[in-house]
Amino acid sequence: MAETKVTPEVLWAQRSSNVDPEKNFVYLTISVPDVPTANLKLDLKPTGLSFEGRSDTLKKTYHVELEFYAEIDQAESKINHTARDVEMKLRKKELGEAYWPRLLKDAKKAHFLKTDFDKWVDEDEQNEAAEDDFANFGGGGPGMGGLPGMGGGDFGGIDFSKLGGGAGMPTGDDDDEEDSDDDMPPLEGEEEGEKAEKAEDATDAKEVVSS
Repeated sequence: MAETKVTPEVLWAQRSSNVDPEKNFVYLTISVPDVPTANLKLDLKPTGLSFEGRSDTLKKTYHVELEFYAEIDQAESKINHTARDVEMKLRKKELGEAYWPRLLKDAKKAHFLKTDFDKWVDEDEQNEAAEDDFANFGGGGPGMGGLPGMGGGDFGGIDFSKLGGGAGMPTGDDDDEEDSDDDMPPLEGEEEGEKAEKAEDATDAKEVVSS
């Protein structure tokens, strides 16, 4: 059976600031389930990106090319790959108080592009959002800035097969919960001992009052 080539769903949201670069970014998610790290390739440039990923289980090859409304700063952008998607936090190159009017340079509506309402904040309400908005993108910590090309000027042509497992891959322990002793029932005999101790305290109190 031949593989199907499809355009993946792309979700986006944004923040803007004319004083703080950390709050001036585009949040982009490319939905590509069951695509292993070895089958991903991303070419990110200041003006746009080209993405391709293959799912062997779904027999699909995902491909999308985007030309951004304005330039981004590759060196200050971050990427996180999970079993469901590829997330990107793209730093806008130019500081500005106003939002981009759209993600793409072309004003024509793209059927695969949708607003990420889980992350979207209206322009006039973004200052009320948490100051550390997306600060822990992809779990944060070491490694997010350590992808090939992330720290220098040569950012294009990221080959995820060279990442050795990929940043942000699920561990499969999401459903595990830590054991807690908060709601443990009393041990056998412990409950009776507590009742006897309370009764003895009450007797001592009565003797003190009567004396």
